[in-house]
Amino acid sequence: MNKTELVKSLAEKAEITQKDAAKALDVMVETIQESLAGGEKVQIIGFGSFEVRDRKERKVISPATKEEIIVPATKVPAFKPGKSLKEAVAVKAASKAKKKSKKK
Repeated sequence: MNKTELVKSLAEKAEITQKDAAKALDVMVETIQESLAGGEKVQIIGFGSFEVRDRKERKVISPATKEEIIVPATKVPAFKPGKSLKEAVAVKAASKAKKKSKKK
């Protein structure tokens, strides 16, 4: 699903215009980005949490030159799914697997 499809689905389910759904989605994404940039954790109960994690400095080998390169330490955004999201995905995956086995 891409952003356009997500906006369309949000508009249908919330019974609002696609323009309003797009604006709400953009504001939500912007708010999450600003919170993470400020070092805050964003937790949506039942869905998951977004946080910033520290990535240590590490050594890698350049495939082009075969030289060892040091990648500096950095901060990266991370998402940890909540229990409800994990269960929803597991149920959907299990039902797809059952349908496939019945077709064979």
